[in-house]
Amino acid sequence: MFQGDDKRELVPLNGQGLSDPIAKSLLSEDHYKQLQDDIELLDIAGDPFDVDKINQGLLTPIFFGSALTNFGVQTFLDEFLKLAPAPTPRKSDLGLIDPTDSEFSGFIFKIQANMNPAHRDRIAFLRICSGKFERNMSVNHVRVGKNIKLTQPQQFLAQDRHIIEEAYPGDIIGLFDPGIFRIGDTLTSNSSFQFEKLPQFTPEHFARVTTKNAFKQKQFYKGLHQLAEEGAVQIYKTFLRGSEDIILGVIGELQFEIFEHRLKGEYGVDLIFERLPHEIARWIKSDKKIDPLKLDSYGCLYVKDKDDNLVALFESDFGLRRLLDKYPNFSFQTINGEDASEDITYFRK
Repeated sequence: MFQGDDKRELVPLNGQGLSDPIAKSLLSEDHYKQLQDDIELLDIAGDPFDVDKINQGLLTPIFFGSALTNFGVQTFLDEFLKLAPAPTPRKSDLGLIDPTDSEFSGFIFKIQANMNPAHRDRIAFLRICSGKFERNMSVNHVRVGKNIKLTQPQQFLAQDRHIIEEAYPGDIIGLFDPGIFRIGDTLTSNSSFQFEKLPQFTPEHFARVTTKNAFKQKQFYKGLHQLAEEGAVQIYKTFLRGSEDIILGVIGELQFEIFEHRLKGEYGVDLIFERLPHEIARWIKSDKKIDPLKLDSYGCLYVKDKDDNLVALFESDFGLRRLLDKYPNFSFQTINGEDASEDITYFRK
């Protein structure tokens, strides 16, 4: 406990907590009562400290302090280092990759466009999973099958960034991205394994989007694809009857507003949104070739995703059930490749 407002000198309470006479002597009567009430509230609302639950992600420790006055910041950092779990093995198509392995490996988990608006730079964030990272090292970009040189690895602290020379498992570094990275990409020093895919969420809100200014088409498509690669929105295109409208898919309505704000602020593009009534997206798979022109389109809209896969957008469960009954040999999958057909089979006759 701190003694006085200015000295910042720690005074031990001898394990007695607030019942220690020292605690009462350091605080006014009102402040002492307020502190008692606050601690009582925490005892009721919080859970007992449990390291095992923290490591399992079932419990989150909370620290109280002030970055503005630098009160408790160093204590937080010290305790965070004690509580933070060490890097753990990660799943790949070759099995578990241990952080103590000598071969370098890591994966891209985030991409951020326009980190510095003045330079239009784009940063891909890499989590190191094994081995040692060194600046200027050449790595295998597994998805594209090419070797690339990592020349400008950076680490960030608030608005500051600096070039680093080396990093280790558990570290996160930023890589300059000229457009070669995607979320989930694996980088290794020699091998060609891939880490387990990061989970994605199937969109539930859709809108047809165009630019108000026809002369801004170049900026529109650049911003569209760069922001989509960050993973906040998903792009689909209509393709039947000769039309190629752009359809955006998101998890929540707020993402439309953020997307519109960023297109305006970072690319100078004003948008027109036409909200669609569809609420369900399913990727259609089949052992045989599918001709979308011959598919029943009642209550659904057929589009293609960025990888040219066929996707059906439904306005309700009824439309999905209707296609399930009509095409029992098709698989209707979520974005993660899970077969969603079984989820609603109880509706069938």
